[in-house]
Amino acid sequence: MGSMPAPLRSDAWYAGQDRNSYIHRAWMRRGAPDSAFDGRPQIAIANTASDLTPCNMHLTEVARSVANGVWEAGGVPLELPVVSLGETQVRPTAMLWRNMAAMAIEEMIRANPIDGVVLLGGCDKTIPSLLMGAASVDLPALVVPGGPMLSGTFRGVPLGCGTDVWRLSEEVRAGTLSNRDFQASQSAMIRSKGHCNTMGTASTMGLLAEVLGTTLPGTAGLPAADSRLLAQAHESGRLAVSMVQDGRRPSQVITKASFHNAIVALGALGGSTNAVVHLLALAGRLGVPLTLDEIDRAGHGIPLLVDLQPAGRHLMEDFHRAGGLAAVLREISDLLDLSALTVTGQPLGAYLADGVIHDPEVIRPRAEPLMADAGIAVLRGDLAPDGAIIKPAAATPELLQHRGRAVVFDSVEDLHHRIDDPDLDVDASSVLVLRGCGPKGYPGMPEVANLPLPRKLLQQGVRDMVRVCDGRMSGTAYGTVVLHVAPEGAAGGPLSKVRDGDPIVLDVEARRIDVDVPAAEFAAREPAAAMVAALARPTRGWEKLYVDTVRGAETGADLDFLVGGSGDRVPRDSH
Repeated sequence: MGSMPAPLRSDAWYAGQDRNSYIHRAWMRRGAPDSAFDGRPQIAIANTASDLTPCNMHLTEVARSVANGVWEAGGVPLELPVVSLGETQVRPTAMLWRNMAAMAIEEMIRANPIDGVVLLGGCDKTIPSLLMGAASVDLPALVVPGGPMLSGTFRGVPLGCGTDVWRLSEEVRAGTLSNRDFQASQSAMIRSKGHCNTMGTASTMGLLAEVLGTTLPGTAGLPAADSRLLAQAHESGRLAVSMVQDGRRPSQVITKASFHNAIVALGALGGSTNAVVHLLALAGRLGVPLTLDEIDRAGHGIPLLVDLQPAGRHLMEDFHRAGGLAAVLREISDLLDLSALTVTGQPLGAYLADGVIHDPEVIRPRAEPLMADAGIAVLRGDLAPDGAIIKPAAATPELLQHRGRAVVFDSVEDLHHRIDDPDLDVDASSVLVLRGCGPKGYPGMPEVANLPLPRKLLQQGVRDMVRVCDGRMSGTAYGTVVLHVAPEGAAGGPLSKVRDGDPIVLDVEARRIDVDVPAAEFAAREPAAAMVAALARPTRGWEKLYVDTVRGAETGADLDFLVGGSGDRVPRDSH
């Protein structure tokens, strides 16, 4: 006789003969066959599609393919709309609601008769929030990234989402590009469905989801318009059912080895600085110890192999054509822990044999990297005692060791008001400092750290300066930007005490960011009154809960009471 199948979590809702079981089954019928309640795995499809998240609008089509795969494998698919955050649309910043989205996703997965979940995300915060929520419940879960859009062109030149917005807008301010041409390029930038086609945060987190082991191998990086994404979505639906049957959970897949691999891959891909706060937050949900110093160690000496905007020239469609993620991972396989499990139950190393570079202009061979030592550098010093980060691959090499006098802005409004003032006391060697933009201060740690350069310097041909901020920058952005400075200004960090003219010393090789002011004099200073006056002071709702409980950037900026997880048990019934 064969062994009896293990009981499903959803049996607690559907398997009885009492009044509550009757209610659960009756209200879910609506055309579902009797067999839907006879012990089939119930698979939620957590869908972040929204018309206000343009990069995720196509995910309902992807969800249909997932559902077909779930049915084919003997499960029951159940689409679950969840909080969706459109990076380009919501104010003051999508990061303010990443933790809220993760909390809502977690609670809806836990509260419902679900045995496993397929997570559909694309735009920057959606994959991190989905993974954070799923990790805290720890039911079988896997990700289907929505994929990048196809490459757009304007007057014969490829346009990179985000990256070319920053570049072209600065050329307008410099007077080298007409505003008419800048506006005309707008219609060509977004060519198809999908998220940003640069190595911004959306592409980075989709690829790192696969490196972490949470996608069906070969899925991440597939363009949104590519029919093979739908085929992979179908197979992901099938896989979700087998994951439930095998009891394979995020805590078994996303381990210390997985995070090591993600940090190494981040450097080789030239990925977004935002990955740092998302990886730290995800590790916190799983109870995996991970610190900024470990990120620096694991990411040190990693060669940059991918020639993609913003660190290079090409776009995600080229990346896929050139061999994609498997080709990159095979080149750096000696730096990875190939034993780390994936959602298939097989180790990551089992999927790299077919990784081949088809275009060495886009994906460089290990022996000919775009940059020998990329990764994310973690800086410390008396300006950032809890840490700050910089992305050397997106910086100007000559500025990675620099000394300059501070030009300080106490808020974004202050920046906008004064940055183009012809009387602003600034030159090309100055260090632009923007503060009050951390998790508590803004609130939400917005993507403002890549400050626009003063117009008068742009007109002189300057295209990069050292910039220091306690906020974030878009993964599509570039420049010599020191960001995520911790403690933030709003928490009384040293950044709050910097004054115009203070010498700022950056030494990326030495991993230092300092202010050259006598220690006693600096310590005696009070936080700048103008910065304090501009800080967020919410009185109600999510913003107040966030500001009162958010942790620092150096830990991932999760809320203090959301760190860890509560599992999947719900002991009390609803009637």
